[in-house]
Amino acid sequence: MMISPGSVSLSQWRAVYDGETACLDPACKTQVQASADAVDRILANGDPVYGINTGFGKLANVQIEHDDLAVLQKNIVLSHAAGTGECAQVSVIRLMMALKMASLGRGASGVRPETLSFLEAMLEKDLIPVVPAQGSVGASGDLAPLSHMAAAMLGVGEIILKGVRQPAADALKKAGMSPLELGPKEGLALLNGTQFSTAFALAGLFEADRLYRTALVSGALSTEAAKGSDTAFDPRIHQLRGHAGQIEAAEALRALMDGSDIRASHLENDARVQDPYCLRCQPQVMGAVLDLLRQAGRTLEIEANGVSDNPLIFPETDEALSGGNFHAEPVAFAADMIAMALCEIGSLSERRIAMLVDPALSGLPAFLTPRPGLNSGFMIPQVTAAALVSENKQSAFPGSVDSIPTSANQEDHVSMAAHAARRLMRMSDNVVAVLGIELIAAAQGCDFLLPLRSSVSLEAVRRTVRELIPTLEDDRYFHPDLEAANGLIRQNAIVTAVPVELPGVA
Repeated sequence: MMISPGSVSLSQWRAVYDGETACLDPACKTQVQASADAVDRILANGDPVYGINTGFGKLANVQIEHDDLAVLQKNIVLSHAAGTGECAQVSVIRLMMALKMASLGRGASGVRPETLSFLEAMLEKDLIPVVPAQGSVGASGDLAPLSHMAAAMLGVGEIILKGVRQPAADALKKAGMSPLELGPKEGLALLNGTQFSTAFALAGLFEADRLYRTALVSGALSTEAAKGSDTAFDPRIHQLRGHAGQIEAAEALRALMDGSDIRASHLENDARVQDPYCLRCQPQVMGAVLDLLRQAGRTLEIEANGVSDNPLIFPETDEALSGGNFHAEPVAFAADMIAMALCEIGSLSERRIAMLVDPALSGLPAFLTPRPGLNSGFMIPQVTAAALVSENKQSAFPGSVDSIPTSANQEDHVSMAAHAARRLMRMSDNVVAVLGIELIAAAQGCDFLLPLRSSVSLEAVRRTVRELIPTLEDDRYFHPDLEAANGLIRQNAIVTAVPVELPGVA
């Protein structure tokens, strides 16, 4: 897939995250070369320019001799490759590399076209640097993680090639590549920027988007299992409030339940006046979640297309301007929003599970088992869901409100965007498990209503679930059922099972 720096869509970034290989529009190389040429002219003037012929951070006042400039760029990569912890996921590292390519491809970073081509070739040949996930405070850029990427380009550190983790120099040799030799400014350009935080935040956004759509389906199925009303989804209600996400969520829930025999069975003479909030307020909650995710998506799309290293090169005037585009505050805020959205998706789902297992609320057998007492049914799966929801709440404290000074107080306010973004994958895994429990519980609840059937869409979902997970007649080892449901969600099988187009982000 060809990407044009500065105008890459969220759907294109999602394709990269899902495994598609990205290459740059060759047209960008002209501006890249102009930027590199400007660096040469700036150096020829002999004036001290940060990051080109000076030290870094607190050492910016130390000017470096011309003969040491190549060593300077290599040293910054090696010294800054000080990350720790487990390696980031390969899908996220690939996305980070593509984001760095797009940023450098804007032609404001002073790198040579051949350096950019080297990064492209690594992606094409599936050379994935081993990047420890801990060590970034989100300013001055994601220094440690991006340094590990840059070090692999120099043949230092480790690379994952065809799933095998090995010394970087060996992997490059197997791929027919020689280690890169850095030119002036290039080491700093590679390791300075927000691409690590942005990659994790985008990954969290894409996972949250998939879970959002799944939760609309599981919520509709739970509404059917409890013989809930779709009156609360009437479009007139939501038009009066006006939130776009709420309107779209209500429309999706109506479409999912359209034509249901279960719903038709209690349209009249139903003694209940209102459903619990977990059913009735789905459009309001899920609509707000959708609006929040879209806002985060807009921020991340801008960030992904921007230039976030320092200093920035302007070939038209041969200037290197030092600023603070590496400060990842927008990414931190976006990641915090995604974390809140994930919390609410899981929280509402758990409340529906709790409602279904309570006969006083659902009208179904206690804990969704035909023989309660002898069997515990869905008693403990609901406890598991509650535990995961609380874990997500504890993880959702805003990362963006934290800061700690670094680099001898030269970098005295940081974004913590990497922390804010990295937690999203763990939170997403928790929501997967909660939604998996709800899907099994809702399918079980609908089983008690047979021979009544739900809508075409929701019966397709029930069939998808029942192909792997049989109805629970008596207690059995529950864990395999939960894992099977999680697998369906991760494979997006629940969303693709329904013929209804569901709203989302990208």
